[in-house]
Amino acid sequence: MLEACVLATILIGFFGIIFKKNLLMKIVSMDIMSTGVIAYYVAVASREGLFAPIIATTGDFPQYSDPVPQAVILTAIVIGFSIQALMLVGVMKLARDNPTLESEEIEKNNTP
Repeated sequence: MLEACVLATILIGFFGIIFKKNLLMKIVSMDIMSTGVIAYYVAVASREGLFAPIIATTGDFPQYSDPVPQAVILTAIVIGFSIQALMLVGVMKLARDNPTLESEEIEKNNTP
């Protein structure tokens, strides 16, 4: 069930990127798709019975989960955030020159 929700999130973002004409909506759709991909990665990497890799003061040592996927996901979140910020700056620059954010109108205005 969880995988189906994650897949639906990825598809919603994917189709939003393809079918939305507004550049701001395309950025939001890309964010939705990247959220789905990260959620899928977390769903695959999670296992029952494993604990976060934190040093325990007690004598028993339970099985720890691998910290590398957590680091990869944090890196993916930061990279995704920076890409979105960069795209928003590009859209702001386009908005100064064009009265609309519709991609087809911008293409019409900028073709010689």
